Amino acid sequence: MLQWPEFRRPLFLVAASGYGLHLFNRYVLHVPLPALVTSYFADVLAMPVMLTLALAAQRRLGNHSRKFIFPDTWLLASWFFVSVWFEGILPGYSRQAVADPLDVVAYALGTQAFRQWLNRPT
Repeated sequence: MLQWPEFRRPLFLVAASGYGLHLFNRYVLHVPLPALVTSYFADVLAMPVMLTLALAAQRRLGNHSRKFIFPDTWLLASWFFVSVWFEGILPGYSRQAVADPLDVVAYALGTQAFRQWLNRPT
């Protein structure tokens, strides 16, 4: 863990824990939660988790230094592709997936949170 400082940042820990708790409740506990939480909570937290994992991998596998940060164009592309996949393409192939334009906003909020607080040199 010492060689992965990206995973010790408080926002990442909160996002990963919150996402894990959300999934644990969804599949195990089944505690009723407000619709706002069940609909958008995981979507906001997903982008900081995915982007932190990608940043850590890019720094170690992509011949970049520990000071490497994602350019804004990469963050915009990440937000765009996640939005298109989960809100545009996947609902056409899965009965469980539902296209919701507010999910795109939630992904944008998560991407902005990553950009603001996690996309920093170690």
